[in-house]
Amino acid sequence: MIGIRRRLGNFHASWRAAAAIVLAFALDGCAQVYYATIGSAEGAHEVVAHRGIVFDAQHDLALDVYTPRTENGPAPIVVFFYGGSWEGGRRRWYRYVGEALAAHGVIAVIPDYRKYPAVRFPDFMRDAAAATKWAFEHASEFGGDAQRSFVMGHSAGGHIAALLACDKRYLAEVGLTPRALAGMIGLAGAYAFLPYQDDEAKIFGNNAKGRYESQPINFVDGDEPPMLLLQGKDDDEVAPNNAEVMAERAQAMDGTAVLKLYPDTGHGDLLLAFARARAGHPPALRDTLAFIAHPPARPADSPSH
Repeated sequence: MIGIRRRLGNFHASWRAAAAIVLAFALDGCAQVYYATIGSAEGAHEVVAHRGIVFDAQHDLALDVYTPRTENGPAPIVVFFYGGSWEGGRRRWYRYVGEALAAHGVIAVIPDYRKYPAVRFPDFMRDAAAATKWAFEHASEFGGDAQRSFVMGHSAGGHIAALLACDKRYLAEVGLTPRALAGMIGLAGAYAFLPYQDDEAKIFGNNAKGRYESQPINFVDGDEPPMLLLQGKDDDEVAPNNAEVMAERAQAMDGTAVLKLYPDTGHGDLLLAFARARAGHPPALRDTLAFIAHPPARPADSPSH
């Protein structure tokens, strides 16, 4: 997604037919056509969708909540931020991500957020913090456990999730701390993406302050929640080095980052793994669910410290 400009076509094919389209148009960045098509497919019968819930009336922002149809006690919650180079995307395109998580007992919250050029950094971060706060406050209404709240995102959405987990300022504005999160899950996230590409200088500010504050890796100090960093080795849009150096930094600062590098996996493959027919390879869904079920303890929280 990062640094790629896309054209969104109006395709109404099945998601299987769309797979062929994506292969034919491999240069189409985030393959938003494909994701939108998957998101419009018939939903999972074991999932209940609550759509169009306004969480920020001032900025006309809404979110969708996907819950398991059968409750088995308070469920973990994931707030998922989609990608799109901080410029594009809609929450409804990622319905299949919400359904995949909810079908496995996880409550998924998928919010929209403001984007460039309507806003610049850090306005969309404040939107993300507000959505996270909403999830905490309304967890019990949907059968969720606020103490098991995770933030998650793909590409630019992974960047947003990582900044929420590492830069304390955004959650502090809504009365939360990163340590209130049970974990952060990044799928091909942009954590250390200098030098800027395309519109990134306009989005974040082409000055020392913008270059520093835009990079999640600069805020890793060991006080963030456990992180799961999923990355395809064949990603040519967000370099795998983003996840690698982020994991190294976390470990060096006495934090916890679980790094999963998948061979023969590109940028969009991590998301497609959440579609039911693609749940096996790469095992991004399986690894995500395992992390949510048993997030690792941070070294600083272990009995030896």
